Amino acid sequence: MTRPLRILGAAGLLLAASAGAVAVSGTAHADTQMCDKFASTTIQNRYVVMNNRWGADTPQCVNVTNGGFAVTANHSKPTNGAPASYPAIYYGCHYTNCSPATTLPMQVSQIRNATSSISFSYPGSGTYDAAYDIWLDPTPKKDAVNQQELMIWFNRQGTIQPVGAKTGNATIGGRSWEVWTGNNGMNDVVSYVAPSPITTWNFSVLDFVNDTKTRSKVTNSWYLTSIQAGFEPWVGGTGLAITSFTATVNGSGGAGGSTPPPPAPSPTANAVPSPAVNGTTPPAPTPSSPTDSATPSQTDSTTPSPTDSTTPSPTDSATTVTVADPGGPGPLLAAGQSATLPVTGTAAQTLLAVAVAMIGLGAALFVISRPRVAISPPRAQHRRTTH
Repeated sequence: MTRPLRILGAAGLLLAASAGAVAVSGTAHADTQMCDKFASTTIQNRYVVMNNRWGADTPQCVNVTNGGFAVTANHSKPTNGAPASYPAIYYGCHYTNCSPATTLPMQVSQIRNATSSISFSYPGSGTYDAAYDIWLDPTPKKDAVNQQELMIWFNRQGTIQPVGAKTGNATIGGRSWEVWTGNNGMNDVVSYVAPSPITTWNFSVLDFVNDTKTRSKVTNSWYLTSIQAGFEPWVGGTGLAITSFTATVNGSGGAGGSTPPPPAPSPTANAVPSPAVNGTTPPAPTPSSPTDSATPSQTDSTTPSPTDSTTPSPTDSATTVTVADPGGPGPLLAAGQSATLPVTGTAAQTLLAVAVAMIGLGAALFVISRPRVAISPPRAQHRRTTH
């Protein structure tokens, strides 16, 4: 289309779109209405719907459904200038606002297939086009206008035409198209114009990208950044609607194969195993007591209760006490005998040596213990538990 206003004012308008494109966002429910100039929302957790009233001050609202949107507006713009708006649904990125889980941007050379389907609904009056807007750039740009715009006009009503001039014809997807090429002051544009209105179509986006490569600077090293579909109204606008839309871009490595894998760890790096990889939870930090053993219990299959312990902890160390008799026989030891008795303690206890001496025929037992020697199992609160 011949768009002097679009050419002369494109920079300011696109900057405004950049600032406002993500001003309002969220997830749409049934019949969500958006009237803010650059309001947007997501549907199906996959696509973004935007009001995008970038070229006019007249009111415009879009009623968002789970399948698309419908426009309410009464614009009145000169047909020799820029349109009032581009309300649209898209997959990919538009001024940093990317659709959920998108595979775009993706380098053209890596695209295995790129498809889209759509169903349009047109009013009986008004001046407008119904068009795809597909963007490409030498870099994976998400935050500004791309260098190449590819438009596919499904319908045009009124005395409007694409940017530039008609430069040829093409047959793509089994349909005939007029081909227009030009520049709008910000980016190059290749437009494919259907000779008669198309209401519903399922097609290959990649077929149009490949044809554009023969008519522009685009090469396989460029990136596809977004697939958009909507309307450019000049006069009226009410009744323009998209009732269904899909877009899918698969990389050469498989579905959604546009994100490179993370770099492999350095062979010299001391990697710490992840709990998710090992399938277990790392153990709790080991107590700092020097007498605690790090060997886990081989008999306990569950974590013991801190209040029902009756067995000495396998992690407690053992201390021995030597008992000697320098005299004659007695009730404990024979004369001149000695014995070593195991005494169990814990990391928190200090064990004092106990000397037992037997003198004469009567055995006298002297126990020197501060605190008392614990022959019984240690108290449960000192038992180490494994988490």
